[in-house]
Amino acid sequence: MADGATAATPYGPPGQPADDASVNGDPGHATAQHAANVRAIDGRRFRSILGRFATGVVAITAIDPATGAPTGLAANSFTSVSLEPALVSFCVAHTSTTWPRLRAAERHCVNILSAPQREVCLQFAAKGADKFAGLEWGESPGGGPVIDGALAWLECSVEAEYPAGDHMIVVARVHHLDRHHDGEPLIFYRGAYGRFQE
Repeated sequence: MADGATAATPYGPPGQPADDASVNGDPGHATAQHAANVRAIDGRRFRSILGRFATGVVAITAIDPATGAPTGLAANSFTSVSLEPALVSFCVAHTSTTWPRLRAAERHCVNILSAPQREVCLQFAAKGADKFAGLEWGESPGGGPVIDGALAWLECSVEAEYPAGDHMIVVARVHHLDRHHDGEPLIFYRGAYGRFQE
């Protein structure tokens, strides 16, 4: 997902697996060997393996304070964090050009996308595009964009941010939330979008 969380996509053929650090009586050697093995993990293989973990997909939206226009990005790294207080999290690539505009907004909405919203997801994942072109949307209590057809939405504000490799882990406090539409979730698995089969 170019303008959101990096999508797990399959690549072929897998690289060489990293061996476990061997213990030869020298703790320093084992630690150095372990560090070398961690650095040796091939990025394409890493994404391919993680692509076997099915996730839902969300669109994170806000009104850009600089322009007054709605904007957003797609992410498949969304998860709940805490019930009390109500916290969620998602990861955003450092290369995202949309996140700084979302971050500047006081509130943003996490829209849980439904199975028919594959094209919506692709639109939100594209760099430089008008993310809301042709979309119908309403407003959360704080004025955040709620996309028509989403299963549910959560209105949030940023609680904390943690740099983590090539992404930023964002922890957000939930202020309002509700169901929006009934239906099945949009599923992301092995680089493809799908749905539950009954």
